[in-house]
Amino acid sequence: MRFDAYVLAASIFNATIGRITPRSNDATSRSAFKTCGRIQNALGADVVQLSGEEYSASATGAWNLFNSVSRPTCIVFPNNAKDVQVAMGAIFQDKIHYAVQSGGHSAMNGWNTVQDGILFYFSHMKNVSYDAVKDTITLQPGIHWGEALTQLEPLGIAPMGGRFGDVGTGLLLGGGLNYLSGEHGFSSDAYVELDVVLVTGKLVTATATNEYSDLFWALKGGANRFGIVTRYEVQAIHTGTNAEKNWFGGFIMYPNSSADALLHATEKFVRTVSDPRASLLMVFSYNGTEPTPIHLVSLFYHGSSLPEPIFGDFLSIPAAFTQLSPVSYVEANSLLGPGADRGFGQLFGASAFNNSVGAETYFTSFREFSDYTFKIKDTLSSNVLAFTPILDSQILAGRSRGGNPMDPPRGNYVAIQIHTSFANGLTSLPPSVADARRTLFERMPKSPKRPFYINECDASQNVFATYGRYKDLKRTYAKYDPTRFNIRFTDGPIGL
Repeated sequence: MRFDAYVLAASIFNATIGRITPRSNDATSRSAFKTCGRIQNALGADVVQLSGEEYSASATGAWNLFNSVSRPTCIVFPNNAKDVQVAMGAIFQDKIHYAVQSGGHSAMNGWNTVQDGILFYFSHMKNVSYDAVKDTITLQPGIHWGEALTQLEPLGIAPMGGRFGDVGTGLLLGGGLNYLSGEHGFSSDAYVELDVVLVTGKLVTATATNEYSDLFWALKGGANRFGIVTRYEVQAIHTGTNAEKNWFGGFIMYPNSSADALLHATEKFVRTVSDPRASLLMVFSYNGTEPTPIHLVSLFYHGSSLPEPIFGDFLSIPAAFTQLSPVSYVEANSLLGPGADRGFGQLFGASAFNNSVGAETYFTSFREFSDYTFKIKDTLSSNVLAFTPILDSQILAGRSRGGNPMDPPRGNYVAIQIHTSFANGLTSLPPSVADARRTLFERMPKSPKRPFYINECDASQNVFATYGRYKDLKRTYAKYDPTRFNIRFTDGPIGL
């Protein structure tokens, strides 16, 4: 039974997919409701849902609780690119607000959800496959990195993705950081071919050498602004099977008394390390409304041990707990957990600075982060300040594959992430939190020409403006969306 039949019967009974009536009487809701009906008539009630169990689970399933309170007028569950084309064409024609959710792991409010609009939800498109002749992996947009790694592990290969299993393919559109980055670049640098539905509903295939090469390049860091990717073909990375312990590492937990030494060690790592096989994630954290500090470093080396000249400072600092051993690549990606906890409001913030700023800049970052923590402590579940070193080898690897919009200058730098997780069930924040965040972003050190990481930013930050090829990105956006439909009808990064 299709949408029009349900509308006719709505005053008589509740259908099995739920009562089909607009959620409000305003023009926006009525218009979205009408477009949902048109799309459902074309694609069917299984693909386009306005209520029911799958609708409810998907509408409320975002990792960030703040993104789980909106209620789309309908959710489109595509089975293929054609479904996306039909829905996007109607959205464009009717000028409807929309959003796209793959893994659902965004901490930027509204970037993967919509109220009184249409949500694309890719849980029906989760296939992953390997082409041994081309040595490439094809991913549908609904797959999560943990699922992809598990399925491909017996073949001894992996895509470049993220560092937590729950994260989805949307990470690629923001560049992507992982334990392979020093050797192979940002995750998106491994693109081979992309199928993209543009805002008009047109489907194109973009590669580094065809007529859509500028779009291909823009999607290496342009987030959700350039279209909906329905197929990612990426270079396979030969990481080995679970039986092959090709990495050594794990994590070390430290008491707060080790914080100063950890800041010095992190600064030295960013300033001096050049080995592309080395990977580090330094996390300073506070937990609870009476913030308790505990700090953790995740460190891996693509080899049989942790070289002392690279990791010796971290190994010598007094620790509370240490877990280090030979591991497979899949095991390395699971040691910190899947990152799948729901029920908490999440907000990110970003900064970056180069490898010559000196230790005092790291100490300033930590002081500002600590001040922010105690200003908002009554709302907290946890607060994290994370340092991810970006090695010069990562920059060179990306350039060898055609470059990306971030285009950082040569030399190591460090990406900064502030990750605030709020108290369980808290769905609105007092103005004092917003004030504290503005102050934090104003005071957090940053270096010119060092790009912020858009996957771990605040929605208010103009991350694109920190990109080395910002002007080229804006020019490409204007080419593929001359009416600025994406900017007007879906939330995402500012600056284009």
